[in-house]
Amino acid sequence: MSKTAVTFVCTECGGEALRWAGQCPHCRAWNTLQEFTVRRRGASGRPQARPAGVQAPRALPITEVPEDETPRRALRWGELNRVLGGGVVAGSLVLVGGEPGVGKSTLLMHAAQQVAEAGGTVLYASAEESVQQVRMRARRLGALQPGFLVLAEIDLDAICAAIEAGRPQLAVVDSIQTVSDPGLEAAAGSVTQVRDGAARLMRLAKESGTPIFLVGHVTKEGAIAGPRVLEHIVDTVLYLEGERRQEFRILRATKNRFGSTDEIGIFAMGEAGLEEVPDPSSALLGGAAAGAPGTAVIATLEGTRPLLVEVQSLVTGKDQPMPRRVANGFDLSRLHMILAVAEQRAGLRLSGSEVYVNVAGGIRVVEPAADLGLALSLASNLKERPLPPDLLVVGELGLTGEVRRVGQLEKRLQEAARHGFRRALVPAGSSPARTSGLQLDPVRDLEAAIAAAISAPIVSGTLRELKER
Repeated sequence: MSKTAVTFVCTECGGEALRWAGQCPHCRAWNTLQEFTVRRRGASGRPQARPAGVQAPRALPITEVPEDETPRRALRWGELNRVLGGGVVAGSLVLVGGEPGVGKSTLLMHAAQQVAEAGGTVLYASAEESVQQVRMRARRLGALQPGFLVLAEIDLDAICAAIEAGRPQLAVVDSIQTVSDPGLEAAAGSVTQVRDGAARLMRLAKESGTPIFLVGHVTKEGAIAGPRVLEHIVDTVLYLEGERRQEFRILRATKNRFGSTDEIGIFAMGEAGLEEVPDPSSALLGGAAAGAPGTAVIATLEGTRPLLVEVQSLVTGKDQPMPRRVANGFDLSRLHMILAVAEQRAGLRLSGSEVYVNVAGGIRVVEPAADLGLALSLASNLKERPLPPDLLVVGELGLTGEVRRVGQLEKRLQEAARHGFRRALVPAGSSPARTSGLQLDPVRDLEAAIAAAISAPIVSGTLRELKER
């Protein structure tokens, strides 16, 4: 006989406490403990006896485990396969999160369409829309296929029964926060429902071999709503990033038991839904402001793929008592460091000016190989002289102003040459095996890089002072 007990679970770290407190005793987060009902065994604590004829599972030596890789189903979209690690793994549980309206349901409907077009069966369980509403969206996306099965249900028992009966090649639950287990005395979206529901769907995926995709809502801080343990339960966590009014969407894996978490997929939102962008560099540079001061093209690595992106900066005003520093797509702390290095080591007067930085296309650059490109963009602002349109800038900046080498330079240069760049500013000492015809200008420090990129003597001063000169 089992009985219930009440515990409190932290929505940030998943830690448990016997009583409520304002601060989690595990991760020290405030106001994150929520009530959670659990079922416990009777006072004897003895496990139930196995039925007659059922043997206990036997542990295998690891040398006897078959070496066959987990089978994957490749989708038509290479960008989605890249983020998943090569395709959809049978029996996996994937959580897809993102801001409201960013395109989570649209992305999964496209994936379901591609499985159905290949002859597979898909079960799309919607707890937020009726079957008529799902059909309207499927018609707009061109996903009307006979193998596309729709179920409008919030009862988790009914959803699991449909998956067990049909054994589809792909199942989608939209969303995990709106379905509920009738056996639990808790509202849909509560810690109890989300945690137990995800665990139950995980067991179902492993037993049936059906890959299940879950849609997860996010909080105002950008994290997936519900207990943090939800992300620990699933096999893969995907985040779809992008602004509603922007064209591009970026799919990023923050956890992947079957592949790398460094890869990203880039999609474009159009009238007919999402479309993959097989050549992201061309798309990101399509609207580049060539010949404008304050822009520089850098080569950043996202996993194994190099991307050419445009870094823009704007320097305005002088001698401001509290100048603003705004960075979109670039780490603000790293921007402050580059501003200090540029002023101290290259004589660029930036301390009293407002600085705005933007990475075009909604890409977020996190690697230090973009340091030199941003510094030259700032220098281009102050000198009011544009960088050459066929110049690629790659390099990390140190605190002494030196330009440090970066990894996989050859791959970055090949991508630049493929898009028509003819010259590259690279760290001194770099020796790529192949340059694809690019003219390499090695530089040792920031001052030499400014001189090589902008054919004019280095003159310090603000934009207004340089105009007067």
